[in-house]
Amino acid sequence: MSVNVKWISGKHFQGKGSASDVTVAMDASPDHGGEGMGPTPMEMLLIGMGGCSGIDVVDILKKSRQDITGLEINISGVRANDYPKVYTKIHLEFVITGTKVDTAAVERAIKLSHEKYCSAMAMLGKTAEITHEYKIINS
Repeated sequence: MSVNVKWISGKHFQGKGSASDVTVAMDASPDHGGEGMGPTPMEMLLIGMGGCSGIDVVDILKKSRQDITGLEINISGVRANDYPKVYTKIHLEFVITGTKVDTAAVERAIKLSHEKYCSAMAMLGKTAEITHEYKIINS
């Protein structure tokens, strides 16, 4: 896997994956001289972790024959005060919507993603305490 990151201007960069050929914007936050042209690189790490875990959870729930119609993951992170200011705590809130979604299946899917499949979570878990909760909205 490879990606390309290109400086656009100021603190605005664009990244592109070689496999997807899709471009994403990144920028520093305005309080660090950015212009708000995209998520910060540290936000992108949390977004990537959410995508990684989300793919796992949806796949596992579908294979478990759960009738899910939606998944949102709200993620918050706390960073260290000193450089390199790594994440020290990350919390994920999974919001699953569907029909007659089984609690045990959701717990299993999140656990498997957290402990076995999500490589982004495994990497970030080296420096951060990762916690989660979930909410099921049955329609």
